[in-house]
Amino acid sequence: MHSVVVTGIGLISALGGLEQSWQRLLNGESGIRSYQPFPELPVRPLALINSVPSSLMTLTQVVVADALADANLQTPMPNCGVVVGSSRGCQASWEELIRAAFEQGSGGVGELFSSHHSSRLKQETWLETLPHQAAIATARQIGSMAPVLAPMAACATGIWAIARGVELIQIGQCQRVIVGAVEAPITRLTLAGFDKMGALAKTGAYPFDQRREGLVLGEGAAVLVLESAELALSRGVPIYGQILGMGLSCDAYHFTTPKSSGKSAITAIQQCLARSHLSPTEIDYIHAHGTGTRLNDENEAQLMDDLFTHRVAVSSTKGATGHTLGASGAIGVAFCLMALKHQILPPCVGLGKPAFDLDLVTQARRHKVRQVLCWSFGFGGQNAILALQA
Repeated sequence: MHSVVVTGIGLISALGGLEQSWQRLLNGESGIRSYQPFPELPVRPLALINSVPSSLMTLTQVVVADALADANLQTPMPNCGVVVGSSRGCQASWEELIRAAFEQGSGGVGELFSSHHSSRLKQETWLETLPHQAAIATARQIGSMAPVLAPMAACATGIWAIARGVELIQIGQCQRVIVGAVEAPITRLTLAGFDKMGALAKTGAYPFDQRREGLVLGEGAAVLVLESAELALSRGVPIYGQILGMGLSCDAYHFTTPKSSGKSAITAIQQCLARSHLSPTEIDYIHAHGTGTRLNDENEAQLMDDLFTHRVAVSSTKGATGHTLGASGAIGVAFCLMALKHQILPPCVGLGKPAFDLDLVTQARRHKVRQVLCWSFGFGGQNAILALQA
């Protein structure tokens, strides 16, 4: 079976691009600020890339171009696969469409398509707002004629996308795949929905902290260039790390609440370790989901306490980037790869008083880092675990 390595990273977050995000993260900085992007909604902490909500298409174009440049690749790349997902997709465009329909008194969204409406929406424009748009846009940007997949698995989307890309290489379908996730989730409906659930923080994001009060929504994207080890070595390009294995499972329990036993999440972690030929004690660092909500952090802490008896180093970077939903796992993997490259563990920004007896990284820590886990847990009970090695 082909070994799969990472040769390029494109990342954008509220902290900046890849290098700027990494340096600011190590400095303990946060991209979370108070914003009021919509006048009818209250001011709240958010992690915006600019002062106004970003476009999914713009973020996609930027991170794909950066990843290709980082991997020393040029387009067109007709044989390169694409697996790029998003949990929200072009939701912002749909919300604006519905808003325009009511403001124009058109009688509904369907009326915008009618031939007699002066501001009717063209079919081509509508097709460019479907859920797979980030993947399709990536394929067009690189000129791909290989498989193009668009996973959507809530907050587990990013790691799921990487896992699917690894499989395309392992089965010999492709030798190179662009993988990752893009999220532009600062929309009226997303904010109102999370607020209705009582999940949004009022002052900031504090993963694994005694004062944690909820998640802070953030924009962001990360894509990786995956290649077979043979192809990467033949090109003579630097390698960030190797993808060892993955574990995917679902609780099939509740729309938002994970099953308290954690059995399904444990299964995903154990699958990942087995496929990676690793024991729990060989893991040097875990990039946790760490949303800063009461229930999520408690469940994760219990998982780590049950499975990793050697007090593995742990941090969540959402106190710096906000929770980028579907993109969070891909951003986490990118930070893991930077940790492998620089042999530095990123801190858990926002953590002041730990609520759990874990080896939480409170400041950037120089550490021998060989094998790491990155994991995400999404609504609907989606569990996604990835193991990486230097």
